[in-house]
This record gives sequence, structure tokens and C-alpha cells, in this order.
Amino acid sequence: MKVIRSDFSALEGTNCYCSEESAAHIRQAVSSLPLNAVHMIGTGDYHYISLFWLERIQEPFTLVLFDNHPDDQPSAFSPDTLSCGSWVAEARKLKYCSEDYWISAHPESLVRKSVAARGLVNGRGPSESLGGMSVAKIIRARLSGCKGKTVYLSIDLDVLSKEFARTDWDQGTMSLDDLTEAVLELKKSTRIIGVDICGGLTIQKGASPEDLAINSGTEKALISLFE
Repeated sequence: MKVIRSDFSALEGTNCYCSEESAAHIRQAVSSLPLNAVHMIGTGDYHYISLFWLERIQEPFTLVLFDNHPDDQPSAFSPDTLSCGSWVAEARKLKYCSEDYWISAHPESLVRKSVAARGLVNGRGPSESLGGMSVAKIIRARLSGCKGKTVYLSIDLDVLSKEFARTDWDQGTMSLDDLTEAVLELKKSTRIIGVDICGGLTIQKGASPEDLAINSGTEKALISLFE
């Protein structure tokens, strides 16, 4: 897949929350870019850009989200305000979004599956269901429901522990090996039609050379899975 880097941070009304004017601008800007690519969309503050890619899909698809946060919460300001924490809730309203899987090594919920617009099914957390199995095996078992389906994959680096990524959001405990294994399994068992990756830190947000090096290495490792 081709790698495309998009940076809309210079637009007003885009940091964490996206104004209607900026949303229209971004939709127009990405409309001519290929969907079937690895899209690098900046820090987690701009994760809502995933929604603009999903809007372009014209066939039933499953959203698979690796993230330390479910990103399906109501907007803090108004129901119509798109944010980095609410875009999954908006994705569930799309005609072709059949279901979504949230994957995280978060203590409360390793994997959560929700059927778009038809309620929520909670996966058991590690304390209830790991039973000595590795995180990678649990993830693989939970994602078995995606087999043979068309998938859009979204990855936020904050799903990883600080050994593998540095962000300014609270982070999960997943290892890069576990994430890589899960992605490779998805590649073998599903048809992935698009990917986006976000997360990390910027110099403006206080990133050290070590932070930048760790994030760069992880990004390159993930991108290489699709080359």
C-alpha cells in the first residue's frame, strides 16, 4: 500500500475538535487521495480524520480499531461536534459500517465488539478470560469474527506501552509484537481496504529526541507490514 501523510493541524478548529468549516475542507482535501493506502494522520488529537476515509467506503465493511480509548463517547460540547473521542460513534451511523471492534489491552476490556446502530456487546476483560493465554492469542480469538470480511483498520499508537510509543494521552500496555501479530493475522484472514495510523508526540508538545526516535521506529515497523 502507498503511504500518505496528511497534516491539517494548521487549520483553525481542528485540534481535538473539528469545526464544520474545517471538516468540509478536510473532506475536500482527501477526496482525491486513494482510500486503499496507509494514511498517517498525525497525533491522536486528529484521529477523527478516520471518519472522512470511512465515509468514502461504498460497500459493507468492518472497522477494526486498535486504541487505548474506544473513541465512541458523546461530544463534550454538542452532539453535532466531531471530536477525536466521538468519531467512532459517528462511524456507526454510516450506511456501510456493519460493525466495529475495539481492541486494547486495557484492564477493563481487552476487546469490545459493537454492531453498528444495534447495541453493544462487551468482551470480557483479561481478569475474567485470559486464563493463562497470551494477549496476542486472546486478540486473535476475538478477531476471528472478522474472517473473510472487508476491513478498514485504524491504529492509535497509544494502544502500546511506553516502551514502544510515546504519546500525550494515557497509554495501554500492548506490546509491538502483539500488535504486529494481530495485524498480520488480519491481513491473512480479511480484505483490508484502508489503514490509518495516528498517535505520538510533536516537538511543539514537548517530544524529546528519544520520544521521536521510538515513535518513528514503531511507525516504520507498522508501515512495513503493508509494503
